[in-house]
Amino acid sequence: MKLQTPFEGLTINRRHLITRLASGLFLCSAQVSFAEELTRTAFSTEGPFYPKHLPLDTDNDLLIINDTITPAVGQVTHLSGRILDAKGTPIRNATVEIWQVDGKAVYYQDRANHPEHDPNYQGFGRFHTGSTGEYYFRTVKPVLYPGRQAPHIHFKVKVKGRETWTTQLFVKGYLGNMKDGIYRDLGDAKARATVTVDFAPIKKSRIGELAAKFDIVLGYTTPDND
Repeated sequence: MKLQTPFEGLTINRRHLITRLASGLFLCSAQVSFAEELTRTAFSTEGPFYPKHLPLDTDNDLLIINDTITPAVGQVTHLSGRILDAKGTPIRNATVEIWQVDGKAVYYQDRANHPEHDPNYQGFGRFHTGSTGEYYFRTVKPVLYPGRQAPHIHFKVKVKGRETWTTQLFVKGYLGNMKDGIYRDLGDAKARATVTVDFAPIKKSRIGELAAKFDIVLGYTTPDND
């Protein structure tokens, strides 16, 4: 079963509680005409753990696999944003993919080497944008992976006729960020800011859920937005 969202052409249905929480995250802003191009989101390496074989469940709820009732371990995070071109125009029909370690710091791709992994965490998710360019995932707040100094979530964006684009999303305020080589190599502070966001507590959440908003600006314009 899938998670309900208000995005056009999408029918993902999951639990009533989730849909109520998620509904407050999807208020669409009116489209703004930008006289100047927006700051591009910093590109970053894909990394070694994109799944060679995708899980059977690849929807946008990484906490529940298919119809199981046992959720993954971790701090529940509602991750949302928009895919925009350089002029701020929403990009529809973009495929947004994320992957990250589970609550035990194990990637889906590397589970064979780590029997202690969380079997209830999907590890990988996919979302197709509608006319607003918005995407949404329910996942966990990233934890530190051995060999890296900063928790992160990998992003891959696929747009027809364009080269596949990747980056990594980082947690604002995490003290180890500047010790992480990939984070430092993103460029200057302005570039790093484009991939660093707050994981903010959701008011009145009884289980300490978080919300993270991450807009991605790609480095081109789409006059016909095909």
